[in-house]
Amino acid sequence: MNNDNFNMSMRKFLKQVGVTSQQAIEEHVRKAGLTSGQLEAKMTLTIEGAGVVHEVKGRIELD
Repeated sequence: MNNDNFNMSMRKFLKQVGVTSQQAIEEHVRKAGLTSGQLEAKMTLTIEGAGVVHEVKGRIELD
């Protein structure tokens, strides 16, 4: 395994996840007309064929 290629590829994937997830959340908030409160969110990472499922749960404050 080439660590430089692995790290670069993983960072690219995680950046894509972060950017597209933020866009999806912002679109939901905008379309729902939300201005205050909070969102309960969950992100699930699966690695196909490896049996890996990793969940991160959190709260997003809107005000």
